[in-house]
Amino acid sequence: MALSTLLKSTLFFAATTMALNANEVIRGFTPDNSEDQYILEAELDKRINIQNMDEWMKYISSKPHATGQPFDKEVAEFIAGKFTEWGYDTEIKTYHVLMPTPKVRVVELVEPYEWTASLEEAAVPEDPTSGQDDRLPIYHSYSPDGEVTAEVVFVNQGLRADYEDLERRGISVEGKIILAKYGGSWRGIKPKMAEEKGAIGALIYSDPADDGYGRGAVYPIGPWKHPTGAQRGSIMDLPTRPGDPLTPYRPATEDADRLDLDEVEIFVGIPTLPISYADAQPILEALGGPVAPERWRGGLPITYHMGPGPAKLHMKLEFNWDVVPAYNVIAKMEGSDYPDQWVIRGNHHDAWVHGAADPISGLVVEMEEARVLSEYAEETGWRPKRTLVFAAWGAEEQGLIGSVEWVEDNASELSEKVVAYINTDGNGAGFLNAGGSHTLETFFSQIAHAVTDPIQGMSSADRVRSRNLMSTNSQTRRRAEESGHYYLSALGSGSDYSGFFQHLGVPAMNISYGGEFDGGSYHTNYDSYYYYTTFRDPGLHYTKALGSVTSRIVTRLANADVLPFQFGNFARTVSEYADEMFSAMEQTRSEVERHNRLVQAGHYTAAANIRESFQEPELREEVPYINLSPMLNSVHRLRMSAAAFDAAYNNMAESGYRLSNDDVNKLDKLMYQIESKLTRPEGLPRRPWYRHHIYAPGYYTGYGVKTLPGVREGIEEYKWQETQEQMAKLAEVLNAYCDQLDQATAMMQ
Repeated sequence: MALSTLLKSTLFFAATTMALNANEVIRGFTPDNSEDQYILEAELDKRINIQNMDEWMKYISSKPHATGQPFDKEVAEFIAGKFTEWGYDTEIKTYHVLMPTPKVRVVELVEPYEWTASLEEAAVPEDPTSGQDDRLPIYHSYSPDGEVTAEVVFVNQGLRADYEDLERRGISVEGKIILAKYGGSWRGIKPKMAEEKGAIGALIYSDPADDGYGRGAVYPIGPWKHPTGAQRGSIMDLPTRPGDPLTPYRPATEDADRLDLDEVEIFVGIPTLPISYADAQPILEALGGPVAPERWRGGLPITYHMGPGPAKLHMKLEFNWDVVPAYNVIAKMEGSDYPDQWVIRGNHHDAWVHGAADPISGLVVEMEEARVLSEYAEETGWRPKRTLVFAAWGAEEQGLIGSVEWVEDNASELSEKVVAYINTDGNGAGFLNAGGSHTLETFFSQIAHAVTDPIQGMSSADRVRSRNLMSTNSQTRRRAEESGHYYLSALGSGSDYSGFFQHLGVPAMNISYGGEFDGGSYHTNYDSYYYYTTFRDPGLHYTKALGSVTSRIVTRLANADVLPFQFGNFARTVSEYADEMFSAMEQTRSEVERHNRLVQAGHYTAAANIRESFQEPELREEVPYINLSPMLNSVHRLRMSAAAFDAAYNNMAESGYRLSNDDVNKLDKLMYQIESKLTRPEGLPRRPWYRHHIYAPGYYTGYGVKTLPGVREGIEEYKWQETQEQMAKLAEVLNAYCDQLDQATAMMQ
């Protein structure tokens, strides 16, 4: 037996990139099975073929394949054909979804002089796909049709703080067209806030200080945004609900009942369009009014003014409002021991244009994982203990539509069976980024230490730690100083995990490498094979590294003797979020007091004297006493229950997981179904689709997460009765969570 153990360890050291001690047992595995898993992972690493991923990326990104375009179907059939070839039980599930495309786009200055925006992205000789005729033009999906003429107001990033800057200067956007920079919030928040402030149109551009020549050489010489590049994207009200706009809460089957366009509640009401910084510059040059604050100024060689006017724009937008097919590819490998426990691995396949980085760089990794596992299974007879499901989603770019429709179509079965959903959505050179349910944090930290950064030669976790040691965020720096533990971030929205995680309450993760370049090609014509292989990940080294990470996640979850959930980190994280509520209350109290002092001192009235039709802000209600004890008591209980569970789990692990398959199945289900206890059927205030009470996208941040969202947004929006109600609901979900956690602990004891 000693010789067998030595042989396994020797094989492991020879083949794996493991940075930790080889004797460290993988969470959820017995020592012997842990060593077998290490050998499997080393074998998978050896088999990952960069050439395969390169060829698939080149083919899939060779033509535009947005939802509804002919090549989108060819791509789905190509992926399904590969999964079938590799022996997976494969189907293409088709939904019929709303996909507007532009037929009229006009942006022109009519005062103080005449000028017309090009609204075109130039072909680049070095990039062979950049001049194709069937590219979707620059536009925002789900902008309404509309024709408006009005003065322009520059609003910086269009955030709440930016509108407060305008108000202090007596500037209103009512009846105006706003010009905003990308950044600071998700794109759909900018027209949403502008409409709430009374604007009648919106333009959004990427400033070269943020993504252009202010950062470095522009494409094709360097990776930063080409002067004519513009970020396409959906502007449906994603923080209210994702999915097909016409079929809320039900799958968009061909014969589904559909809303009329004027019944849809998640459309912004003002015409909105992205433009390049080449097209933004003439508009900004024509603006007068106060000089913009220093933090507003960008990289264009002009003086930035706020307006309004004398620049006056005419905008006209018209769209084809078509229902088109969207294709989900679903492939399964049935588990040997627990076939009704599913580990789902997903990435979308649709793109705004070519999509080499977003999403194909993540998709080809998923495909190669599936190929390698299938090849290994065929050669060795290996089978995963739990069922593996590989999904390639359609219509993600329009609002996570393909995955959400599938989730809504199969909600009952998914809630019962899915152990975890593992998502990628693009990749690049840089640091390992991972977010998700904190019950998977210890599990993932082992993996982050196991995979070597392909350029730096240290573990991916250690590279992240080295960056965090220099962070200006005190908590991030302190954590890096104290340990090498990899901390998961919280998930907001913006990719296909939302339906699983925030609607059903299924544990989920989202993983990528990146950070070397923060912009450049995103949602532009230049997100091409040439761009990706020249700048984003030359040699596809980080594309391969992502495969090493995600194949470990998938196979460890599938092969574990007992699922590797851990609850102490979750309890710690929720406790930190609860502490933040104290700070949020005090910050809001200070903001209210400052605002009321300015109103009472006539500050806004004085500013309004220089502007016509300016409405002075009203006094805000003082912050009342909020009873935090329900939340604090439930958080305290969570910490105690989590500590008891983790101790019992560790004792069970030390004794070799001596449970029958039936008992393992019962214990596993208690662990992975516990996430759903954090949801409530009525969802969050004003957005019932989002049911998770710990993690949600922010109502005014979009992709950005709001933790403890019901409580936090009640505070931020000065809704004090709602805050108190949400405090009680948070306590209820945490107590229900603890009830199930205690049940799992008792089973182990």
